[in-house]
Amino acid sequence: MHLHALDSYLPKESIVHRLDPRVKLALTVLFILTATLTPDRKWAVFGLLEGLILLAIFASRVGMGIVQKRSALAMPFVLAALTVVFVPGAPGTAHIPIPGTPWAVSVAGLWRFVSIAVRSYLSVQAAVLLAATTPFPDLLWGMRALKVPRLLVAIGGFLYRYLFVLADEGRRMMQARETRSAVPAGRKGGGTISWRARVTGAMAGTLFLRAYERSERIWAAMVARGYDGEVRMLSVPTLRPTDLRIGVLVTVALIMLLLAGRIG
Repeated sequence: MHLHALDSYLPKESIVHRLDPRVKLALTVLFILTATLTPDRKWAVFGLLEGLILLAIFASRVGMGIVQKRSALAMPFVLAALTVVFVPGAPGTAHIPIPGTPWAVSVAGLWRFVSIAVRSYLSVQAAVLLAATTPFPDLLWGMRALKVPRLLVAIGGFLYRYLFVLADEGRRMMQARETRSAVPAGRKGGGTISWRARVTGAMAGTLFLRAYERSERIWAAMVARGYDGEVRMLSVPTLRPTDLRIGVLVTVALIMLLLAGRIG
């Protein structure tokens, strides 16, 4: 399994890449909180937030299309909030009745759903940009530097790292199955649907057992080498004056946008 198949970091030379991981992580969380706390239908504030994140994407040189494509992959999950547009004929609210059903599409609920979708897309863009401009070990170190609980950081680090191991195990199992499943000429596949389902279930169980056994061996090896759950780096990033200036400037801008949305 090649690392670039799952790793989302894009090495470039830009001011966003050189920014301290603690500053990038704090600004990303603050940006997401600003987008989340902005009231519905504050389109001017949403537009300014989008302009701010687009400016950061442009400065990072990772490619506008790459960030937008990765962000679009998470948007189908927004459909979980689609239920807010349906109401059973709420009194005093403008709604569009659906013929043959007691339900109606609330105009207020429709605007709320659009606002939720906008907030989600803004937040996903910020998260994608953070992952694309910061190596994962730096993110883990930044989280610990910002006093994120050690257990949560360790779980996140193991989950990310061993996705590569599980993907590689799954690839080898698929390759082994293909080499042991002779398909006659002219046929595109072998076995019935039920047979394929049984084989897939057996492969999933085998993959689970392999992952469990490997995790036991890895944990024993890590403990034997003195692992205590802390994230350590050979070269610790230093907080430069440029990092502080950018952090303060963006923080003030986000606070002003949030106040404008809440007060306006």
